[in-house]
Amino acid sequence: MDLRKFVTVVPDYPKPGIQFKDITPLMNDGEAYKYATDQIVQYAREKEIDLVVGPEARGFIIGCPVAYSHGVGFAPVRKEGKLPREVIKVEYGLEYGKDVLTMHRDAIQPGQRVLITDDLLATGGTIEATIKLVEELGGIVAGIAFIIELTYLDGRKKLDGYDVLTLMKF
Repeated sequence: MDLRKFVTVVPDYPKPGIQFKDITPLMNDGEAYKYATDQIVQYAREKEIDLVVGPEARGFIIGCPVAYSHGVGFAPVRKEGKLPREVIKVEYGLEYGKDVLTMHRDAIQPGQRVLITDDLLATGGTIEATIKLVEELGGIVAGIAFIIELTYLDGRKKLDGYDVLTLMKF
């Protein structure tokens, strides 16, 4: 299936010069969403995962059905102040400043094989921060899966040494 048919490019969003890749048409189409999810499910099967982790919010949309299909749990990574119990946190750089991601301190058991999922690999900052959280808790990053990779932003360089799946590259 050509998943590119289900991605709408929105010019000048969220600011002039950006060509936003919108995957909501893919999620709106049951067959396309199932196909994309099934590709990641198969990848996860090969990685023998124990847990899926995804940053908010689109990492939830990608990761939860994968976790469900494998009968494993899903651990959310959220912005600071969004998780109700004790958390670990990591600060990471953005184009225009810094942000903080958090994860529950008990979300991962040492040695668990973790699949990290998100919709898009751009500069790699969010996923790099997510990896740090997983590894701080003793998890093993078995693989990282995305629907889209924006190759011109070189985010994959921050993921050197990790196994990465992307379903589409722009």
